[in-house]
Amino acid sequence: MSFESSPHALPRRAPKIWFERREFDLILNLYGRGQMAGEWRDYAIDDGPDAVTFSIFRRASENPLYRIEKRPALASKQGQWSVLGSAGQVLKRGHDLTATLDVLERKLLKVVRS
Repeated sequence: MSFESSPHALPRRAPKIWFERREFDLILNLYGRGQMAGEWRDYAIDDGPDAVTFSIFRRASENPLYRIEKRPALASKQGQWSVLGSAGQVLKRGHDLTATLDVLERKLLKVVRS
């Protein structure tokens, strides 16, 4: 009897959802510019069974201003990437991370120009 067919075999885990290096570099680059502009001061990364989330905070004691989520299950539908606002509203959703992050890029440009 093989280990796989044993009644005591461990259940297989789904692959862990995480940011790829290029994706993480894009997100951290954006976060760094927001930090240099004085708008963003802290971040957190949360992983769950369905998604990984990069949350951006003005202060660590507050709720996140923005959340960048990667949900691979939605890749064939509306896109695996979404940017959510502080109240959970979807600011932008898409298949391409760079295009999805544009909504935050524009907000940063307004802050730097004023």
